Amino acid sequence: MSTLTADAAMLAQDVSNFIPHRAPMILIDKLLEHRPDSLTTETYISPSSAFFNSKINGVPNYVAIEYMAQSVAALAGIEARLDNEAILAGFLLGTRKLQMHIDTFTLGQSYRTQVTRLYQEESGLAVFDCHIYHQDTLIAQANINVFQPKDTQAYIDESQATAKHDQ
Repeated sequence: MSTLTADAAMLAQDVSNFIPHRAPMILIDKLLEHRPDSLTTETYISPSSAFFNSKINGVPNYVAIEYMAQSVAALAGIEARLDNEAILAGFLLGTRKLQMHIDTFTLGQSYRTQVTRLYQEESGLAVFDCHIYHQDTLIAQANINVFQPKDTQAYIDESQATAKHDQ
């Protein structure tokens, strides 16, 4: 959790520089504004957008959770870069207070996702308040719970060993 703020040059970089995802699973397009504990991103819906469905002429609303999660990942990546640390993988644990006010992210439209850290433990467990806007209209919101271990591979290995032991 850096207290520094990303400058315009950092925000202009490709999103892939800040998240562990790779194409075609990078769903957010731009980093718009960063403040300590907060990030605003943009997603533009095109026929090549992941999860685009020509029958509904857009992306289903449930993908909003991933727009939120990737915006949180980008915030963590920016903070890691500002602190000269490695970008780590994280895990989406769940959502609370999810509200969807549209059925579809419409072709040709841009959407802004704002994520703000509400709480974070040393263990890597955190809670974020997330909002998605189309122009100035709130279209989705949720609190999402995430976990970012300091050593992802060790965490996975430990989890697998525990699962085998419990069988």
